[in-house]
Amino acid sequence: MNESAKRLLVIGPSWVGDMVMAQSLFITLKQRNPEAMLGVVAPAWSQPILARMPEVDEVLPLGVGHGEFGIKTRRELAGKLKGRYDRAIVLPRSWKAALVPFLARIPERVGFLGEQRYGLLKERRKLDKQVLDQTVKRFVSLGLSEDEASTGQFAIPRPRLMIDRDNLVNLRIAHQLSSRPAIGLMPGAEYGPAKQWPLAYFHQLAERLVSDGYEVRIFGGPKDQDDGDVIAQGLLHTHNLCGKTGLADAVDLLADCGQVVTNDSGLMHVAAAVGTRVHAVYGSSSPAYTPPLTANAQIHYLALECSPCFQRECPLGHMNCLNKLDVEGVYAAIRSTPRPLKLNAQ
Repeated sequence: MNESAKRLLVIGPSWVGDMVMAQSLFITLKQRNPEAMLGVVAPAWSQPILARMPEVDEVLPLGVGHGEFGIKTRRELAGKLKGRYDRAIVLPRSWKAALVPFLARIPERVGFLGEQRYGLLKERRKLDKQVLDQTVKRFVSLGLSEDEASTGQFAIPRPRLMIDRDNLVNLRIAHQLSSRPAIGLMPGAEYGPAKQWPLAYFHQLAERLVSDGYEVRIFGGPKDQDDGDVIAQGLLHTHNLCGKTGLADAVDLLADCGQVVTNDSGLMHVAAAVGTRVHAVYGSSSPAYTPPLTANAQIHYLALECSPCFQRECPLGHMNCLNKLDVEGVYAAIRSTPRPLKLNAQ
């Protein structure tokens, strides 16, 4: 990377988990250019999570829906950025993702080849999926020189989100949370049902944990509210928080949990980034490709002959990769982990 580029702009991804993993790139950039100004162009929903990343100096919301072209909006943002940045790193591989830095006439623009972006990027890198075999590696590599990135042998800083303890206190009061040790459950997965452990298994697990003296907190977005109700049905000390908390609130509440059980989802990466013990359940996806970026995790994955298929729905119709991953194994893993004595936060 050009060391003289002191005003750095990153075109961020569109998913929660990817945005958390992008912090590894932000940390890398700041470690190598401590005095650099770092801005991130990102969907408006991501502002609360970017605000928890001390490396980010400026968030530039892009008011365009997922998959939407929004040329007028992109032109307007580009106009505000002209002359303000020296180098842009484009993380998404889509054509439209490279438009803003091109229209803003940022001198250096780097990204991977994809969707005919030859005129939009100044530095177009070929993606070697064998060398850069994880999403986070691909992100970090774009902050390095091409020679260094091509080896695949470089440090991957782990994401670490800041915690707002005052907000946590208010949340515990607002949602009438108890003093019991808390365990979080995240039943959602935006990608599709082939990544979702059965709700009945989550319910059985919650029932056993409550009997053991834990408080169970169910996290997710508005779309997960009904699933949360299924898990919490008939259980005391179980709180369905799906759709009732903002993204920043989820950061703080997850940091307050001793452990979480989660599908391969955006909230999995949030939990990892606040230091909480993560029990990650994998079905159609692979823990080798998008692992929780923490040493404090246990992977629950059967590695069947048909997996990972990376499909949204099971192409064979049986969902054995998740249906055969029983509650007992996950429960035993939780019980074998000592209860934390204090908040899992920095």
